[in-house]
Amino acid sequence: MRSARSPRRRAAAAAAAVVAGALMAVGGCSSGGSAEPSAVSSALNVQPGSTAGTGGPAGTGGTAGGLPRPAHVVVVVEENHSYADIIGSGDAPYLNELAHSGASFTASYAVTHPSQPNYLALFSGSTQGITDDSCPHTFTGPSLASELVAAGHSFAGYSESLPSPLFLGCTAGDYARRHNPWVNFSNLPTADNRAFSDFPTDPSGYASLPTLSFVIPNVQHDMHDGSVREGDDWLRTHLDAYASWARTHNSLLVVTWDEDDNSASNQIPTLVTGANVRPGSYAEPVDHYRLLRTLLALYALPPIGQSADRAPITDVWQH
Repeated sequence: MRSARSPRRRAAAAAAAVVAGALMAVGGCSSGGSAEPSAVSSALNVQPGSTAGTGGPAGTGGTAGGLPRPAHVVVVVEENHSYADIIGSGDAPYLNELAHSGASFTASYAVTHPSQPNYLALFSGSTQGITDDSCPHTFTGPSLASELVAAGHSFAGYSESLPSPLFLGCTAGDYARRHNPWVNFSNLPTADNRAFSDFPTDPSGYASLPTLSFVIPNVQHDMHDGSVREGDDWLRTHLDAYASWARTHNSLLVVTWDEDDNSASNQIPTLVTGANVRPGSYAEPVDHYRLLRTLLALYALPPIGQSADRAPITDVWQH
């Protein structure tokens, strides 16, 4: 993968080193980790050239402030594997193809352990005080979905093995509610909670996707219970057609992980591919709050929760 060496990139790499050092001082804990260290937040808050941006006119691919305005974004969340488990691994050929064709963040981190608070952080800018994988919970605050809908956009979450949109149980076969944050928000429409069987499989369907969607594979296919290769094969089978379509239809595919394999560093892969993405390896620090801030900023939406302490990612876009 091509790696830029501009002063901005060198400074970002230095900031990433600060993040890595701070995270190494935090012990992983399967029953709940501590909040993100202040040194990590500081590194993320002072990145060179990081200024808030807004997207261009909806669906046009136009840019303003360094950010595009995609017609559609699909975010896939995988489970419990570190950056080193995936990038460069022979067990993840498809994910490495995506990393090569898009933007691969080499200093991307989850905010805590275990799974559930990371999903909440990415979706709502807050762990909502949750430090474990307990279930059920109910929240009413702002979220990525609520902000999109309030601005006239649309959202849906597609969960594999979800029995029905009305299902509120904690588990059902290979479905796990702890990986489905939007079902916990009572201020979101039930219709936004969809089974992955409703996800489109052809270009006409992709063009009808909501503005922003999450895809949550079940625990066998998200690498939680199944292997890296099983998860990689599932992604190729179910998302490659969309990824190919997105490159020529002003749309994006984002793939990230909830957390790593319970290590102290909690470094995860995060990949962005699609239209207007400049391929390369990017060493700037990224966490779930910064990714959320970027998704909001793509549609000129204000930050929510701790994403307000992050700047959107602006340097991976082609103009």
